[in-house]
Amino acid sequence: MILLINPPLVKPSEPPPGLARLYGTLGAHGIGCEVIDANIEGVLHLLGKGSLERDSWTMRAVRNRARNLELIRESRSRLNRDRYKRAVSDLNRLLGKSAAGQARLTLSNYQDPGLSPVRSADLLRAAEKYESNPFHDYFSQRISRAIELKSPGVVGISLNFLSQALTAFSMMGFIKAHYPGMRVVLGGGLVTSWVRGPDWRRPFDGLADSVVSGPGERALLGLAGVEWSGERPYSYAPFHWGHYLSPGRILPYSASSGCWWNRCAFCPEKAEGTRYDPASPKEAVREVRRLCSTHRPDLIHFVDSAMSPALLSRLSENPPGAPWYGFVRMTRRLAEEEFCRALKASGCVMLKLGVESGAQSVLDAEGKGMELGLASKILHTLKKCGIGTYVHLLFGSPSESEAEARKTLDFTVRHASCIDFLNLAVFNMPVNSVEAKSLGTSPHYEGDLSLYTGFRHPKGWDRLKVRRFLESEFKKRPAIAEILSREPPLFTSNHAPFFVS
Repeated sequence: MILLINPPLVKPSEPPPGLARLYGTLGAHGIGCEVIDANIEGVLHLLGKGSLERDSWTMRAVRNRARNLELIRESRSRLNRDRYKRAVSDLNRLLGKSAAGQARLTLSNYQDPGLSPVRSADLLRAAEKYESNPFHDYFSQRISRAIELKSPGVVGISLNFLSQALTAFSMMGFIKAHYPGMRVVLGGGLVTSWVRGPDWRRPFDGLADSVVSGPGERALLGLAGVEWSGERPYSYAPFHWGHYLSPGRILPYSASSGCWWNRCAFCPEKAEGTRYDPASPKEAVREVRRLCSTHRPDLIHFVDSAMSPALLSRLSENPPGAPWYGFVRMTRRLAEEEFCRALKASGCVMLKLGVESGAQSVLDAEGKGMELGLASKILHTLKKCGIGTYVHLLFGSPSESEAEARKTLDFTVRHASCIDFLNLAVFNMPVNSVEAKSLGTSPHYEGDLSLYTGFRHPKGWDRLKVRRFLESEFKKRPAIAEILSREPPLFTSNHAPFFVS
């Protein structure tokens, strides 16, 4: 028996797809498995605690807690943007106050003012001082109950985001203190990035019995003495759909690992040597259809780094059985109206698009393989066909100057009528990027586990200048401000498809 845990805190809008695949794979190989989505369970536990604060906002949030949980889960047909935003704001307030004095919590993040998730010493300290974690009351009882009822031989912790790290290590410290003979396995996307970094020194030996890099199926099956057959089906059987904070049941699914393009400069996945490993489009769509027939989701979230053209073609011909969205690269097929109408008919409600820059020189220098003329045509075609757009822009890359950033501003204003949502990101230099060697680097985050490094911008367009530009000019343009006002607070792209008109 293997116990798998998804620790807090990430956006509690949908089940974790990695654990769904591990659960399905272990079951397909005859291995007993129990799953705890401690993320949603822990958030709901803290929301139920109330608050000692007596200010009017917090008191209102406490008083309206049940109603706000109902509103944030309102079906799309009844969803009201203003009531939704108020519900998210009040629940976020309540969650933050529940951990006052211990940590800074939001519905999408966890920060501890005294501990850093990119310092291995701080993570080990979190394991030692596990009782000080704001989720301790919840996870100490929940994990103990699961271990005593199911008697697992292995506990696997899935760590994918920095916002989960401190609580993940607090959980590991609790397990080792109360069940010293228990084998603890640490894996997940963030752990993989750490292990593949240039400065990995195995700092968690003694706390984690095994640290897994990459997909965990083979490693977990190996611990059970079973050889992996290559089969890795998804199963969402252990997840409680009604718990998640979302205006509908979201089913996440990945048809691949890595990126099919894999040519962008400064790409973290390329720097880590992540290999593109897709399922066949035919098999992927067949499995999604199976999952849809079982779970009846309101929305499918394709969590691939980039959905391949072959997968999009397959979906256009074989609808998966529910509305869907995902991230795509801007290929010529997406400029074809007939193809986009077929995508729309298959259930595509929104596409996340990596435009990144409105300067062709930047796109060329960064290896994006995209022409702005094509991007413009795609945005207009998607708008015409009724597919929502969530456009990603990136500022401060080594090839960008302030002049190029202003070209991105102009491009965005010109295409504002075709853009439903915007994500504005400031460039981070991957610490193990080959291209970083040609630039003067310096510590960006002080910690031995940092995935990024500071660098001397060749054009003087540093992070502080970029942020000033975004706040004082870019976001102030009326057309852009209107787009940004549509953003679902905290849940951002995870909820955006429910608000595409």
